[in-house]
Amino acid sequence: MATGQLFSRTTQALFYNYKQLPVQRMLDFDFLCGRETPSVAGIINPGSEGFQKLFFGQEEIAIPVHTTIEAACAAHPTADVFINFASFRSAAASSMAALKQPTIRVIAIIAEGVPELDAKQLIAYAKANNKVVIGPATVGGIQAGAFKIGDTAGTIDNIIQCKLYRPGSVGFVSKSGGMSNEMYSSIARVTDGIFEGIAIGGDVFPGSTLSDHVLRFNNIPQIKMMVVLGELGGRDEYSLVEALKHGKIHKPVVAWVSGTCARLFKSEVQFGHAGAKSGGEMESAQAKNQALQDAGAVVPTSYEAFEDAIKETFEKLVEEGKITPVKEFTPPQIPEDLATAIKSGKVRAPTHIVSTISDDRGEEPCYAGIPMSTIVEQGYGIGDVISLLWFKRSLPRYCTQFIEMCIILCADHGPCISGAHNAIVTARAGKDLVSCLVSGLLTIGPRFGGAIDDAAKYFKDAYDRGLSPYEFVEGMKRKGIRVPGIGHRIKRGDNRDKRVEVLQNYGRTHFPSVKYMEYAVQVETYTLSKANNLVLNVDGAIGSLFLDLLAGSGMFTKPEIDEIIQIGYLNGLFVLARSIGLIGHTFDQKRLKQPLYRHPWEDVLYTK
Repeated sequence: MATGQLFSRTTQALFYNYKQLPVQRMLDFDFLCGRETPSVAGIINPGSEGFQKLFFGQEEIAIPVHTTIEAACAAHPTADVFINFASFRSAAASSMAALKQPTIRVIAIIAEGVPELDAKQLIAYAKANNKVVIGPATVGGIQAGAFKIGDTAGTIDNIIQCKLYRPGSVGFVSKSGGMSNEMYSSIARVTDGIFEGIAIGGDVFPGSTLSDHVLRFNNIPQIKMMVVLGELGGRDEYSLVEALKHGKIHKPVVAWVSGTCARLFKSEVQFGHAGAKSGGEMESAQAKNQALQDAGAVVPTSYEAFEDAIKETFEKLVEEGKITPVKEFTPPQIPEDLATAIKSGKVRAPTHIVSTISDDRGEEPCYAGIPMSTIVEQGYGIGDVISLLWFKRSLPRYCTQFIEMCIILCADHGPCISGAHNAIVTARAGKDLVSCLVSGLLTIGPRFGGAIDDAAKYFKDAYDRGLSPYEFVEGMKRKGIRVPGIGHRIKRGDNRDKRVEVLQNYGRTHFPSVKYMEYAVQVETYTLSKANNLVLNVDGAIGSLFLDLLAGSGMFTKPEIDEIIQIGYLNGLFVLARSIGLIGHTFDQKRLKQPLYRHPWEDVLYTK
């Protein structure tokens, strides 16, 4: 066991099993104390590596993350404290691995419930190798103005109130981490504060004892008196009694063992800690308090008198000239986190993203204000979901069925079209699904599947302006623009596209009005008089019928309709639908284990 200080203003630690709040609290304490370097040198997170962004005062810093204890110790050889936030299931193994590293000198094990056999093995190894174990079941420890472990002493406000940002004259050790916070406050009220405080942990077999730390405190010149808070159960306090009796401690010790109320119960009582259980008269709080008093410690008559006993002992040392009270100073202000400041109403901050279609902040996600459970329970289809997420309203069922019909009819059009061909070639090159999908989607544009928006735009403009089919088509011709939605590579006037017929029949049957679609049919009649392949294609059918859906449903204003067409909603239907087919072609090629595609020479015209 170490015989002097465990920590200093240059002590650095490795933090195992990353937890954001305790690490940030350590860094905030560093800044409060005026440390030049952060006390956390590195983080160990098994299975991940890189960096964690945290704050050191106002400066944002990146702390390295390592996958193994060995790698972290090699990267940070000056970090000699290991703070273990692993669960009780893995705390022993990771602690033993850290103890075996030559650079590690002190280990704090936070977890409760570490198996007792494992705890004994850790203790034996630490003693044999002159290393210190704090815990298990500890909140840690602190050297005022220098270094603290994890959540020790709680919030920054509590640390300031307890004057832990600068060293005092008192050494404190306790089994309880929660009571440590209370005692730091009590000590700060009646003395110049603590120099070092340790919570050894409440398990049956702590890695270091009360007397271990009191003996250390006895060797630290800055510590002028010691305060000890024990508890019933076990016999740890008796080692302190023996040290006092044999004159190994030369500084005043003020002690109290809690749990005196246990005698009020008829049967054995188990308090909060695993070790806080009286197993006989010698392990009772009364017996321990009496033994400590007989050995020379200052023991009050009750816990309520504990603070007064500390005060009297401190004032006596001041009168004797053994303590010169520390001069107070104002510690630096810790910058408040933005989230905390916003929550408390201290600042306003602009948002970076605006979303009106969905919300995932409540108990369940909502689409346009409708909870996910409602969508499922009421049997909403994919068309209903599109109406909520794209149009921000629940469209009538005939509208959502039309949307679903468009997706079904446009999902695929064979392997020879450009999008499918691209996806197939990419899949045969061994690329992943997303790459194959994107390679196909990138071919969508004015020449392939991207004419729905333009068809809707031009048909709407012509109809709204009252142009005859002749005026519309000839006007487009003069501008050098092909009429979107008209023309097909294969289909003819005497061999119509079945998809177009299905869409038109649905519109005539279910839509309140199909004025735009009928106008498109009139345009087709005129264009067929010019060439037999200038038929209304699926882009034109969807574009014109979607105009009828928007106008006839009565749920959209004219500016909204114009915006929907301008933004590209209708092409979005084709992108969504065709993604189904492109994914299918990708899976098909991978399932067939097709080799790398190479285009045949005979299909290329080589020319100068």
